[in-house]
Amino acid sequence: MTILFTICGRAGSKGVKNKNLKSFLGYPLPFYTLSAIDLFVTRHPEMAYEVVLNTDSDALIELFSKARRLKIETIKREASLGLDNTPKVAAIGNCLQEIERRKAAPIDMVVDLDITSPLRTVKDIHSIIRKKMECDADVVFSVTDSRRNPYFNMVKSGARGYERVFSSQMNTRQEAPEVLDMNASLYAYSPDFLKSGKNIFEGKCDIIKMFDTAVLDIDSENDFNLMQVIADYLYGSNNDFNEIRDNIKNLII
Repeated sequence: MTILFTICGRAGSKGVKNKNLKSFLGYPLPFYTLSAIDLFVTRHPEMAYEVVLNTDSDALIELFSKARRLKIETIKREASLGLDNTPKVAAIGNCLQEIERRKAAPIDMVVDLDITSPLRTVKDIHSIIRKKMECDADVVFSVTDSRRNPYFNMVKSGARGYERVFSSQMNTRQEAPEVLDMNASLYAYSPDFLKSGKNIFEGKCDIIKMFDTAVLDIDSENDFNLMQVIADYLYGSNNDFNEIRDNIKNLII
């Protein structure tokens, strides 16, 4: 089996300036993603793999060149794939197309790792690959338990003031249907589905659950600072998280 690991990052950032280049607890934020991949492939020598960075940022390409222990292919992102309204899945599909062209060999699974998700474990990567292998879904993605529920304690503006997002007579959270937060950390795709050009939810989807770290996205400086506080605690108390940080120094040979 050959797995293509994709890492996509645009130049700049709408919420946090140069987010993809920022230092996170002493290391460049993207290196946590590279470290997780490195640990996974080291522990699974039976799997062939490719790692690709898709970006329009020369600074990010230069940063990734310092991670010399991993062989990383670089794809310079086309302008049409870097627009604000371009879905990320289009860039991932471009990675698949280009790597199959370069290597002249088929890819069996594509696993995308968000470049700004420092709190994922090797077990999470193993879990999503195993789930994708065992189920018939086109896409498997990572989620966490949601802290809010649109049937119970989320509201929107309506004709008569504020009302529940979905009308219901539920009085307790336990009565409401389970909802989950997509944390965007991991996606596993069937290559044929990526080549179809369809939206994720046009295919059959399945999930894996990850540890709830409270902060899902880094969309502001406040998010970034809170994530560092949470990460510092988890690195000090949970070895599954800490080994990711500890391994970063081994990447920079």
